[in-house]
Amino acid sequence: VNHLIMDLTLHRPGEHFFIRSAGKEGIVVTDELYCNSLVLSAESVVPEWPVASVSELGPEHLQPIFDLDPEVVILGTGDTQAFPPPQLVMKFYEKGIGFEAMTTEAACRTFNVLVSEERKVVAALIHER
Repeated sequence: VNHLIMDLTLHRPGEHFFIRSAGKEGIVVTDELYCNSLVLSAESVVPEWPVASVSELGPEHLQPIFDLDPEVVILGTGDTQAFPPPQLVMKFYEKGIGFEAMTTEAACRTFNVLVSEERKVVAALIHER
């Protein structure tokens, strides 16, 4: 099994952003490769999100996520599932936003499914170098 790249979809489902693949080289959103962590909704890409690991995630990193007005946030935590401190997770619940943490690969797949269901989802994807 090739773990270097995971193709998620070959066609463009509608007029919104979607994740085509994720791997060590980066995350391909529609037709563009991003080599750093990013925040993504169906309508917006926030490149260069300055978070390289869950341990670096702080309250100052959440505003770009909140600015996209999500109903649910999926945090992609890299190759291993990890959880941010409970006080950070509470910031989502205080705003009535659902929150899930999973590997970045799983977050990419979940994002595509929720976008296809027209959910107001934001993926905050940590890309480990």
